Amino acid sequence: MQKIDKLEAVFWGIALPGFPQLLAGSFIKGVLFVSLEILINVMSHFNKAIMLSFLGQTEQASEVVDYQWLMFYPCLYMFALWDAYKTSIKPEEKFAYLPFAFCAYFVTIGLMFAPKVFISGKLIGPVFLPMFGVVPGILIGLFIKQVLIQKFVNHK
Repeated sequence: MQKIDKLEAVFWGIALPGFPQLLAGSFIKGVLFVSLEILINVMSHFNKAIMLSFLGQTEQASEVVDYQWLMFYPCLYMFALWDAYKTSIKPEEKFAYLPFAFCAYFVTIGLMFAPKVFISGKLIGPVFLPMFGVVPGILIGLFIKQVLIQKFVNHK
């Protein structure tokens, strides 16, 4: 397995889950992540929802998307991103998974509320509302990581 840079892993992982694993030589894991991403994407009609959302048609996006399938997407996406990131860090880096996990939690919560949240009478939708969960998820994950490091790692 080849070592890839953190930034390279994150950016390729954002582009498509599984790409960093393929670059690092983890072919089975990479093909699995790419295949699951395509399966969930197709079954949830996520690309159509993305297109409609960016065209300002968020209500149509909410109607076309299959939420039962799309609910799998945030956790798969963030886990694949975490997996790519962890291959590029030192093993002694503690609790590095927390920002990824909390990001997945918050994006999933945003997805659950996506059909019901309006701002100025406009539905935010299944693409943009979950995105609002990324930054709080990462920040809370980083905060909890720091607290745990202070408590368990720095007090040894």
